[in-house]
Parts: sequence; C-alpha cells; structure tokens
Amino acid sequence: MLRNYKETDLAIKVVSTNLSKLGNRLIDFVEEAVRPAAVRLFRECGIDVHEVQQNIIVTRGGESLELDLLVVNDKDVVAIECKSNLSVDDVNEHEARLAKMKRVLPRYKDSRILGAVAGMVIPEHVALYAIRRGLYVIGQNGDHLELRNQQPFRAKEW
Repeated sequence: MLRNYKETDLAIKVVSTNLSKLGNRLIDFVEEAVRPAAVRLFRECGIDVHEVQQNIIVTRGGESLELDLLVVNDKDVVAIECKSNLSVDDVNEHEARLAKMKRVLPRYKDSRILGAVAGMVIPEHVALYAIRRGLYVIGQNGDHLELRNQQPFRAKEW
C-alpha cells in the first residue's frame, strides 16, 4: 500500500512539473505574439516605439521587479504584463509593479510610465476593470491582436 502512495505521489509530481513547463511555454508564446504587435499598436496610439525589451528582472535596494515586456521611447515606457488567462489579480499585481518601477529602474525616473496587460483569454469584466484602472488592454480578435480600449482613453501615468 505504501508503495502505491509513493508511486502516485511521484506521478503527481511529474504531471505537475509537466503542466508547469507547458504553462511557461504558453506564456512565452503570448509574449512572442505581443512583442511585435505592441510596436504597431502603440505607434497607432501615438506612442512612438524605439525599442522593446523582454523578460526584465531587476533587484535594487531590497526590492525586485519582473516585467514581461517594456516598450520604450525617449519619454515613455509602457510595461506590459502577458498572461494566457488574464485575471483581476493579475491586473492588481501589475499595478503594484508599475508603482515601484521608478524606484527599481531609476533610468526611467523622468519617463512617463504607462501600463498594459495582454492575454490570450481576457474575460470581459477583467478587460473593463483594467481599462477603468488606466491600463491598455491587448487581446485577440480573430487572428490578430488589438487594443480593447475605446477612444477616448486616457492611460494612467505612474
């Protein structure tokens, strides 16, 4: 009987590890789809894009920050959080990241910090919540990505 429990426990660990790897690959897929679309989408909004940075990890002064994508020009920085299935908690967590960006990334202290969330699946109530919070929302529409923000939209600045 004990052997069966150990075998079951091992099988659960293997399945859990494989699901985690699949989830990471799905996030990588979302980031790879959003990266080129972000350039087009933000240029259409009047935010020129000079560079796109991916997978930023910074630790400074006891604080750490992980960002999926940064869209940058000389005066604007748009931090984009990518998820396979966006939730209200994801939006709240991204706002907390945005609030500490100028402290942890002081090279952007004089920049206008904006936020965006992107996902393969974005429930309507989550999209509306993010928009009300001042974030750009990037979601799928058929075979392409689009901004879900209706005009006029004024993004929150951090």
